[in-house]
Amino acid sequence: MGFRSDFVWGAATSSYQIEGSENGSGKGENIWDVFVREPGRIYEGHTGLKACDHYNRFREDVKIMKEIGLKAYRFSIDWTRIIPEGTGAVNEEGIAFYSALVDELLENGIEPYVTLYHWELPYELYKRGGWLNPQIADWFGEYAKVVAERFSDRVKYFFTINEPQCFIGLGFLRADHAPGIKAPYRDTFEMAHNVLRAHGKAVQMLRQYGKQPLVIGYAPTASMCYPESEKPEDIEAARQVFFSMQEDDSNWTWNVAWWSDPVLLGKYPEEGLCRYEKYLPKITDEDMKLISEPIDIYGQNMYNGRCIRMGKEGKPEDVRRKEGSPRTANDWPVTPECIYWGPKFLYERYKKPIYITENGTSCHDVVSLDGKVHDPARIDFLARYLKQLEKVSDEADIRGYFQWSLMDNFEWTRGYGERFGLVYVDYESQKRILKDSAYWYRDVIQAQTIM
Repeated sequence: MGFRSDFVWGAATSSYQIEGSENGSGKGENIWDVFVREPGRIYEGHTGLKACDHYNRFREDVKIMKEIGLKAYRFSIDWTRIIPEGTGAVNEEGIAFYSALVDELLENGIEPYVTLYHWELPYELYKRGGWLNPQIADWFGEYAKVVAERFSDRVKYFFTINEPQCFIGLGFLRADHAPGIKAPYRDTFEMAHNVLRAHGKAVQMLRQYGKQPLVIGYAPTASMCYPESEKPEDIEAARQVFFSMQEDDSNWTWNVAWWSDPVLLGKYPEEGLCRYEKYLPKITDEDMKLISEPIDIYGQNMYNGRCIRMGKEGKPEDVRRKEGSPRTANDWPVTPECIYWGPKFLYERYKKPIYITENGTSCHDVVSLDGKVHDPARIDFLARYLKQLEKVSDEADIRGYFQWSLMDNFEWTRGYGERFGLVYVDYESQKRILKDSAYWYRDVIQAQTIM
């Protein structure tokens, strides 16, 4: 059967990675604005000060989206551009920017999908404890209320939080990302619990203040798992590992179940409650009711996965990849099977319509002598993954796919050293060039299938 006739073909970005923050415009500082100024944190000292200058060039960028044929665009709102200090006064210039972007998208037949939080924690709230402060659920709810009041007359689709595994795990457990602090395990579990409470509060506020019936989701990530074979025991082994906790506590955030079971099943997984008992904050019934506020759709960011089989002793084990197996430019494994088995397992467990909210690859893209950007590796990657997604669409309710990313951008600690975009960005001139993959993706969208 393949993709649904109303399948949503889109691309995604995040605010700090593309907007640029040098324009003033009343924006407050978020933790990334501060973090990038610390020596040695970011590749070659890059910052998001200019990025893709999307703040000033969004109309040009929407024209590019229309040229590609996108049906939807998933972007994040920078909390500090809307409420500079995280709570209190609203910045009307920020409201005007996002409002104009939404209008431009709709005028060009592109559905806006808004992500409330893609790691832009207001620095003023960070100084008040940030995710460690239980009040953050109400702070985030206040922000969601403003977004609902100002944009939900035209925006129907919202994702609350993007990749909590990353911004807690990389920001506070491993200290690689902003704010770059290694917190005690106990604190990271408290933060994680408050993230989920904040998600629930945002759902409440969006429902309460939405100007129309809204479609609300959540967009976590994790490594997928896929079986070595289609033997029942290998499939079961992959499923077990997929929803289990990490073997290494120093990387505990990198899992599916701890972050998604509370939202969709109303409870934390028993394995985690037992294993992490000494680190856990007080978890109340009221908390769980808030966290499990009903959502409509489930987003999952998917890039790669692990191959699993059932071992001889009846325990799952990882299958070592073959020597010379393909890898992306940023050294991630190429494992298209993950985008078949990941959604399959997620749909079985959570029974919610699924959007692939991010998927894509970094390539060593250059402007060739003919002035074009030829990226056959990206086309090959996307074709392999989308064929698997088309296959699982017969078995699970897959509503849409957002390619990461619309354009090359500030790739966090890798700065401008990675290129994930369908569109090449020359950061000095801000010239945009559609890569071969953008035209290939346009053809896929038109055909509704993978050639």
